Amino acid sequence: MRNTPDLSTAIWIKSSYSGNADNCLEVAVGHPTLIPVRDSKTPHGPKLVFRAEAWSAFVEDLRSLDA
Repeated sequence: MRNTPDLSTAIWIKSSYSGNADNCLEVAVGHPTLIPVRDSKTPHGPKLVFRAEAWSAFVEDLRSLDA
């Protein structure tokens, strides 16, 4: 079984690109090797946790689509 980080006291942030929209992802700060992500519409719902390297690769792929 994998260790799941305790996210009960996590500080969640939304991208400045989302404006006031409630339809976006939030990311928890303070986990240097993991990137916890949740749906802003369901903050008490499930969370996904990515390794920092995997999250960086995902974000880079998204940026390449925008170019």
